[in-house]
Amino acid sequence: MENNPTTAYDPSTDKKVTDSSKIMLMAFIIFSVTMMFGGLVSAYLVSSIGQYWVHLTPPTALWVSNALILASSVSLFASLKAMKGGDVKRSQMLLIVTLCLGVGFTVTQYSGWKSLAQIGSGFGTEKNEDGLAAYSWNRINELIENEAVYGEDYDVRINGTPILFNAETGAFYAPNDPLMVRPITSDVVHRTNSSASYIWALILIHIFHLVLGIAYLCVNLFRVSKGSITTEDTVRLKVLSIFWHFLGGLWLVLFVLLFIK
Repeated sequence: MENNPTTAYDPSTDKKVTDSSKIMLMAFIIFSVTMMFGGLVSAYLVSSIGQYWVHLTPPTALWVSNALILASSVSLFASLKAMKGGDVKRSQMLLIVTLCLGVGFTVTQYSGWKSLAQIGSGFGTEKNEDGLAAYSWNRINELIENEAVYGEDYDVRINGTPILFNAETGAFYAPNDPLMVRPITSDVVHRTNSSASYIWALILIHIFHLVLGIAYLCVNLFRVSKGSITTEDTVRLKVLSIFWHFLGGLWLVLFVLLFIK
């Protein structure tokens, strides 16, 4: 009597298993990125304690970038919904809209940083002991020399409390010196604008991850056009959406911590 051959179960052919694996991989990526940004934000908060810390007012371009990233999340959500509903052309069109909004976000981020650099929050060159030029972050004095308006474009804080500034004399005073008797200008103006360096690093790293998201969006846009993403198989769009919404939420958290808090 012959035995009936049995086929071994292969999880790689099980769509539910492969779909779950893709989502779990994205969850791991998000966890890793969160830990990295958590470390940077912690360093930012700890560094701001006990020293003169510049608090910058966000330029208009960064407010625009907030609107763009929110709009891109809405369009991507609508694209996934359209694909699940069988409207492939609408889904594809909304993916293109998301792509344009993502590029616009990147451009406005650069424009926002450029605006901050123009008022003295960027980096410049200084001569070292050997007389050679070396790049370094600008000092707080650069904000004054570039005619940034204290209280509007920026303020300087100590342990979260703004110090006082006399616009007529250009002198700084401690928060507990309302009569402006003892200037602390020499202690303030020569300090490196460390907050700007953190802002630059956080924006740059976030944009790097967003560029990866844009690249994956382009890949999925190509897949939709070729028909490899269908109404019955939307997991790759779902994975893209998870990553994209995460990056949008991450930026909004960074924006509040860096510019509003």
